[in-house]
Order: sequence, then C-alpha cells, then structure tokens
Amino acid sequence: MVPRDTFFRSADMSLTQLYIANEIGREVVSALGEVGQVQFRDLNPDTNAFQRTFTKEIRRLDNVERQLRYFHQQTEKAAIPMRSSTDFSDTLAAPLASEIDELADRSESLEQRIISLNDSYETLKKREVELSEWRWVLREAGGFFDRAHTQTEDIRQSLDNDEAPLLRDIEHHAPHQNGDTQGQQSFSEMNIGFVAGVIPRDRIGAFERILWRTLRGNLYMNQSEIPEPIIDPMTNEEVHKNVFVIFAHGKNILAKIRKISESLNASLYGVDENSELRRDQIHEVNTRLGDVGNVLRNTKNTLDAELSQIARSLAAWMIIVKKEKAVYDTLNKFSYDQARKTLIAEAWCPTNSLALIKSTLQDVNDRAGLTVPTIVNQIRTNKTPPTFVRTNKFTEGFQTIVNAYGIPKYSEVNPGLYTVVTFPFLFAVMFGDCGHGALMTLAASAMIFWEKKLARTKLDELTYMAFYGRYIMLMMGLFSIYTGFIYNDIFSKSFTFFPSQWEWPEDIKPGKMVEATLREGYRFPIGLDWNWHEADNSLLFSNSMKMKMSVLLGWCHMTYALCLQYVNGRYFRSKVDIWGNFVPGLLFFQSIFGYLVLTILYKWTVNWQEKGVNPPGLLNMLIFMFLSPGTVDEQLYPGQSMVQVLLLLVAVAQVPVMLFLKPLWLRYEHNRARALGYRGLGENSRVSALDADGDLDGGLGRDSVASDGEGVAMLSQDIDESEEHEEFDFGDIMIHQVIHTIEFCLNCISHTASYLRLWALSLAHQQLSIVLWTMTIGGAFDQENPVTRVIMIVVSFYLWFVLTICILCVMEGTSAMLHSLRLHWVEAMSKHFVGEGIPFLPFSFKTLLEEDPVD
Repeated sequence: MVPRDTFFRSADMSLTQLYIANEIGREVVSALGEVGQVQFRDLNPDTNAFQRTFTKEIRRLDNVERQLRYFHQQTEKAAIPMRSSTDFSDTLAAPLASEIDELADRSESLEQRIISLNDSYETLKKREVELSEWRWVLREAGGFFDRAHTQTEDIRQSLDNDEAPLLRDIEHHAPHQNGDTQGQQSFSEMNIGFVAGVIPRDRIGAFERILWRTLRGNLYMNQSEIPEPIIDPMTNEEVHKNVFVIFAHGKNILAKIRKISESLNASLYGVDENSELRRDQIHEVNTRLGDVGNVLRNTKNTLDAELSQIARSLAAWMIIVKKEKAVYDTLNKFSYDQARKTLIAEAWCPTNSLALIKSTLQDVNDRAGLTVPTIVNQIRTNKTPPTFVRTNKFTEGFQTIVNAYGIPKYSEVNPGLYTVVTFPFLFAVMFGDCGHGALMTLAASAMIFWEKKLARTKLDELTYMAFYGRYIMLMMGLFSIYTGFIYNDIFSKSFTFFPSQWEWPEDIKPGKMVEATLREGYRFPIGLDWNWHEADNSLLFSNSMKMKMSVLLGWCHMTYALCLQYVNGRYFRSKVDIWGNFVPGLLFFQSIFGYLVLTILYKWTVNWQEKGVNPPGLLNMLIFMFLSPGTVDEQLYPGQSMVQVLLLLVAVAQVPVMLFLKPLWLRYEHNRARALGYRGLGENSRVSALDADGDLDGGLGRDSVASDGEGVAMLSQDIDESEEHEEFDFGDIMIHQVIHTIEFCLNCISHTASYLRLWALSLAHQQLSIVLWTMTIGGAFDQENPVTRVIMIVVSFYLWFVLTICILCVMEGTSAMLHSLRLHWVEAMSKHFVGEGIPFLPFSFKTLLEEDPVD
C-alpha cells in the first residue's frame, strides 16, 4: 500500500517507462499535459535541438507563434481589446492535427492580409501627412513672399557688406515701370530662387546655424510655427514642426540648402510665387486631402474589422500553439524504436497518480481505437527521485518560503509544515499590535475575497507578491492581533477591559514618585497589565520580560527543529545519525540552553521581594558556569554549583561523541562489507532502462506484467540504476564531521542570541507606534479651543493613518517578516534540513500558461 500524500513529507515517486504507439504519441503527451503529474526525462541528451525528430514541427509552430504575436501587437496598437484567455481555459480541448494545420494556413493568410492593409494604411497616412504639410507651406508661403517683396529695399541696405551680399543686385532691377503690379518684380526676374519646406521644431536652431556658417550669410530665411502637432506615421507620435522658406541666388547654393534640409529630416515642397497659382495649388491639395482621408478611413475600418475578428479568438489560438509546441518539445525527449514504430519515454510521477495516468492513457487509446496497448512499466530503482510536496492555495505560499532556501530532500521532513504556524507567530511577536494586525488582516481578507477577480487581473510586481502571499499575510495579521492582545497594545494604547492588579495610593502628591502595590487575591487574567503602560519603569520591565521570552521562544523553536532530526534518522533507518548527531547534539543543547530556560522559569516563580534578596543575573550565571565551574556568586537555588558542573561535564562529553562516532562507525561498516565481498556504492554498474537488445517481450522477460485487458498494460521491472556515488573516503567524512561539530556547538550560542531580535524589534515597533501617536493625533486632543481641536483631529488623523500604513504596517511589517524568515532559514532549518532535493517539474499546461501568460 502506498502511503497517502501529506504535507509532512514529499509524495512517494515512481520511475516509469511508457511504450506508446507512434500514431497517438501527440495525443498521449497532450492528455498528460492536462493532468500535469508527469516529469519526463530526456532520453536524447547528446542530440542537439536541430537533429531531433520533431524539429520541423516545432519550427513551423514557431512561425505560427510569431504570426500570432504580430496580431497581438497590431491589436494593441489599434487599441482593440483581446478576449481574455480565462474565457477559454475551461473549454479548450486538445486540437486535432488537422485543426493545427488549418490554424497554420489561416494564420499565414491573415498575416498577409494584415500586412497588406497595414502597408496601405501607412502609405496613405504618409501621403496625408505630406499633403497636410504641403498645405501649411502653401498657406504660410504667401505671407513670406509678401514680406520678402515689401522688405527688399531694407534687406538690400542691411546686406551691403561683404559678409551678406545677397540681393545686392536687386537695386539694378528696382521697379520703375508704371505697368508693374504694385511696383514689384518676381523673384525669377531678380535671379533669386527659394526653397520651401517643413522641419521639426527642435532642429530649427541647428538648421539656422548650419545654413549661416555654410553659406556665409548668402540667404534670407523666413519661418513660422505650425500650431497643430503632426502625427508621424512611422512612430505614431506627435511632432511639432515649423514651415520655412529660404531665399538665395545661384543653383549651387540652392542645391546645398536642399541637401542640408534633407539631412536634418526636413520635407521640401514645391510652391509657386504667383498668388493665383498658389490658390489653385491649395485647392488641389485640399481636394486630394479629402480623397486620401476617405480612402484612409475605409482602410482603417477594414483593418479594425479584421483585427476585431482576430481578437475574439487570438487568446485561444495562442494557448493552442503554446500547448502544441510544448507537446513536440516533450516528444523530442522520447526515444523512437524504428522496428516497432513505438515511442519510449521515461518519467517520474507520484505513485498515487499512477491510477489517474493509467485511466488517461486508456481514454486516449479508446478515442484512437487502437488495439495495441500503451504499456506503463514501473521501474524499481535506487536513483534519487525528485521532490514533490502536494500543496493547496493556503500552503503554497509557505512552501515557497522553504523552497526559496532549498528544496527538501526526497522523503525528509518538510519544514513547510511547522512554518505555517511558526513563521506568522514569530512575525507577530515582533509586530504585536492589535490595531496593526487588524489592518493587515483586513487587507489580506479583501485579497482573499476578491482573489478570483485579482487572479485574472494584470498586477504589478509588488501587488502580485502581496496577492501571492495573501494567506501568509492573513495568518500574520491574526497572530499579530493575538500577540497585541497579550502585550495589551492597540495603536500604542492599552485595553482596560479588566481591572488592573495594581493599586495606586490615594494621597498622591504632585511631582513626587509614587509606587503601586498589588491587590490582595487578584491577578490580571491574561496578558500584560495595562497599568504598566503608564509606569515610569515600563520600559525596564518590558525589556526584561521580552528578552527572556525571546530566549524561551528560541529554545522551543530550535528544540522542535532538532527533534525532527531524529524523525529523519528513524525514517531513513540511519542509527548512526541518531546516535552520532541527534542524541549528543540534543544533550549538548539542553545541558546549556535548556538549563538556562529552566532557570528563567524558576526565577519567574519565586517571590524575591518576600525573600528579601535581589534576584541573581542569569547572564552572568551562564558566563561563569563556563569560566569558573562550581563557583556561584549569587545562588538561585540550593545545590546550584553541583548541577552546573554536572551539566557542563555532560555538554563537554558530547563533543568527542559528535566528532568520532559517525566516521568510525561508517568505516567499520565499510570494512565489514568489504570483508563479506560486497562492492561499494560507487562500483555499481549503471544500467539504463532502455538497454534491452531483444524485442519487447524478450527485453522485459524479468518483469512482472499486469494487464487489465483494456489497452493499458502495467509492468514492474527492477533496474539497478544507481547514481554516481563517490568512493568511501574516511578523511573526507572525518573533515565533514569536524566542520559539522564545530558549527553546531558555535551555532547553539549564536542562534540562541539571534532570537533576541524578537525582543529588539518588538520594542522598536512599540516605541515607534508611541512616538507616531504622540507627534500626530495625540497632540490634537490637548487643544483647548473646540473648533481648533476638531480641525486638528481631522488633519492629524489623516497624517497618522497614512504614516501608520506606510511606516508601521508596510516598512515595519516587511522588516519583521524578513527577520522571521531568517530565524526559519538559519536558526531552525539548519538543525534538521538537508535541502539537497531535486524539484519535481511536471509537464503541465497549467504551469506553462501561468509562467508565460498569453494576455
């Protein structure tokens, strides 16, 4: 009987061989991908990707995937919403090969259609921009020409020097005939040419400087800004541009102006200086703009209609192609038997899932109508299986915390089990405040209530991290409410539900120190008495209490983790680990720090005021227990010196046991095995499950076969497929054990001290909460004017609430969470956790789509 999979250990795994008919190989892999319980091994590790069997199909699907990504980009560019992939997750079945071929052909034709429409649209858009710029040039050029004609005399007078000889010869053609229109001559008669165009506004300064330096001032330039931004058809961005007209004489100079303009991304347009011809040009441009606009709208509507039709099914197509590509990637890991036309696969799967896999294969066989059964060969091997811990949405986050440090070794105790409780609890010890815990609980509860909606929403990285750990946050909030109740702390204030056990004297004189006394026959029911919050020695008392409490909690946490080392040793039947590591380690730890915990508890139970002596310091007691054994300056209990000497001898005696017992025992076992003729682990021959030379029946002649007559055969085969073990080396084992012993002894001290962070962060959180209350909303209640008091309360409450969320909940919460994480990774898990497991990575469509969503 296979044990039921639990969260305490990894699931029992089986190495299986699958003999699949070539005709249904794709359907079988697709069905197993939906199940998501099989991790296939690569049986062609020496074959590169281009020489594998299904490379051609994968390249074809790569092309289809590229086309679908192109469609996705176009829909986003056109702001057309794509139907969500969640609408298809429950309805998509494995497509037939003919449907994949049809999708590939349709995708090819649609791509050509969309590319053609895009090219047409971009060409028309570019033409529309050109016509629009030309219209602006024609509009502005009239004013330029009029100003150039009226300012000709002024320009000639200002350019009489040698640096700017432009228009010097205009005086020879000065108007003197009465028949000339308004006494003006055309620029062609004055032998002056011009260049008109449009240039980006951010380049106009460089344009002017280059022209001036290149032509040495032999030009006259007019420019004006286009008030409306122009859409660049290539980048679809708004660009601000200017219209310019440059007057100069000489073909060479005009050619230089054109080259400089084009080099600065300017667009040049033809303009007639005659006003009547210019009006005709403007009319022609407007007519052409209207025609282009009509065609552009029709093209855009057609393109949007095509993309809208594609967007309805694009997510489904992308899912299908992604799944199909993953199927062929998996098929490339199989070995192909040419003689039998059979695909041979090796895979790890949970033993409890074999029945589900068998029924899935049976369904595929029934649908295909094949008479040849799909054979499932279960291999018994000593190869280390991958680690698979079954989780649900509650435990997944806690297991992720463990996996971030290391994957549990196959069948060892999973630290994620106790992490579910200890991680939020140790967090809450540092974050103990009912109010802050309630805020965290409300936030987590909201994410849990709307988790289906949030799971379909695209979240940013930080929000997704909080959403993924919503159940961790819920537990942290609930435990913080509990510890805040024990600390009697809510937003730096205290509960007064129960009467205090302390009584203040009735005759209190102002400015005089008073001392409270205990009530007779009454003690505070639970937690910290609220009167301690108002006492002057509150900090001194809470420091002492929380420091000792941190040591107690650390001892409990590490002792529990250390006991799991015994559970692992017993499960793996390793007596040498129990007697060589666990027993001496436990005795060493309890002789020192277990004794310290007992003295703390004993000290709390004694009424030192009745004894009339000061309580002894436990830290000094522990230090002098090592420095001067048998000497006790301040006695805690009778016979203390003898007990401490005895415990010290027990602790010291465990060091050589930890050092030598395991290495010597392993050497003894190795020598005895050699004397009996056994080979070492490293001398086992490595046999592959695929090394049978005969036919299927002959190659599996040693197997036990069980067939249900329904098309799926179950076989069981013993294969000696050992891992690559190193030869036994006593020196290496001894060095490893020495390092382990030194680390354990030193870590017992450092790890216990590390739990003092529980006290330090709890104190810091409480004091910061008090300071925040005092400096914000606390001062508003002291205002004497009622109106001022109300205004101050409203304003300071907003400030207090925002700072409470940002600083005390987010920043302090993150700090406490990281410290709790360290206490688990280093202090607790180091006592029993190997963490050298291989993760179970099954072929799963669900995991594939979660890691690379199509939306």
